[in-house]
Amino acid sequence: MSARIDDIVGEVLDRAGNSSRFLIAIAGPPGAGKSTMAENVVSALKAMGESAAVLPMDGFHMDNAVLIERGLLARKGIPETFDVRGFLDIIKAVRLADQEVLVPVFDRARELAIASARPIDPQDRFIVIEGNYLLFTQGKWAELDGIFDYTIMLAPPMEVLEERLWDRWRGYKLTEEEASAKVYGNDLPNGRLILENRRPADMTLEIALA
Repeated sequence: MSARIDDIVGEVLDRAGNSSRFLIAIAGPPGAGKSTMAENVVSALKAMGESAAVLPMDGFHMDNAVLIERGLLARKGIPETFDVRGFLDIIKAVRLADQEVLVPVFDRARELAIASARPIDPQDRFIVIEGNYLLFTQGKWAELDGIFDYTIMLAPPMEVLEERLWDRWRGYKLTEEEASAKVYGNDLPNGRLILENRRPADMTLEIALA
């Protein structure tokens, strides 16, 4: 376990006390390493005998057919391209910890969300929620304010994000032109929007995780 993850888990356990459900939010721009950190935090909690699960915000992407109809397919990933109401409903249901909640998961290779792809069990004490807009201050996303028990913001320098995003899209076998459109036409502008319109987090890390 890295010292960083060790510190986070120690703080989370201290704050959780005897609570039966504790929500941890990991927010940040595309390419910041949110998914990696979420998985590492869950693994560390489980290694300490705790029950934990990851809930990814990406599962709430609108379907491509809806985005095409609205002229937003090229900007997939901006705040307006998510089912925010559905996400809020799921987070509120998970908060209660009184029943199993099935959540969608995003398949990046196929660019689509798979409904009811991951169960969140009522016995899962720690739920690590990761996504771009968890601390976003604009629109309906602002309704998430106060719902999380512990918040982490990953805020790497833009040049680090740029390199990471190029690696991501080349990894999906996109042409240089296609990858450039993703990086400069969508992901980096989204990253700036997120970093410029965020609530304070309990912990902010200016690093990018692999």
